[in-house]
Amino acid sequence: MNILITNDDGINALGILRLEERLRKNHDVLLCAPDREQSASSHSLSLSRPLRLLNRGEKRWACDGTPTDCVLIAYNALCKENKPDLIISGINHGQNMGEDVTYSGTVAAAIEGSILGIPSIACSLILGDESHNLESSLSNCADFIASFVETLPELSINPETFLNINLPNLNGEPYNKYQFTSLGRRVFNDVVIEKTDPRGLPYYWIAGEADWTEIEGTDYSVTRKGIVSVSPLRVNFDDTEALLKLGSDERKLA
Repeated sequence: MNILITNDDGINALGILRLEERLRKNHDVLLCAPDREQSASSHSLSLSRPLRLLNRGEKRWACDGTPTDCVLIAYNALCKENKPDLIISGINHGQNMGEDVTYSGTVAAAIEGSILGIPSIACSLILGDESHNLESSLSNCADFIASFVETLPELSINPETFLNINLPNLNGEPYNKYQFTSLGRRVFNDVVIEKTDPRGLPYYWIAGEADWTEIEGTDYSVTRKGIVSVSPLRVNFDDTEALLKLGSDERKLA
């Protein structure tokens, strides 16, 4: 297949390097990724300035924009004659579960792919503690993604649906089990820390801890069991339950 890969950790991140290395064994891969970290950039586009591409080798491009910029530029400029059959975003260094998908630049690239009508996958590794063997884990993640890609034809997923994959921290052990899941639920206790710079001006850091709800069949619960979570998602924000309740008849204000 022709596969476009991108991420939000930047073109030099270990996750995308391992994914590229593994996929090139069996596929024609084009890499177009941000030239620096773009975590939590969500689905943002750079509309107020020109974007530039820097060649980093054969079919490797760094872009000074967001992950969404990378997908659009690759699709419309780098892939004019040879459109991708699949877009993969990642491997992200850190989870993208539950409400994370609304912030994630990794997921946003897959969203853009689905909008373009191309089957798309976002993949993320849940990080462990300092003793976690990141190199080995990312290599195993890349092996899993490469094997999973081979199953896509039999899944027959509508391109409007993109897949959000989260791989648990198995401390370097290979991945051999996965489960289709829904998004988990959490309360993110955002904390804004105010400090003062050397000039006496205030500045702020946004931080916080997530409190997850244990719900069977969600990405959070499944990955806690050591199983890879695969969540089929769509961009459609319609609340069909509310619409059915409210009705779609024309109304007038009193």
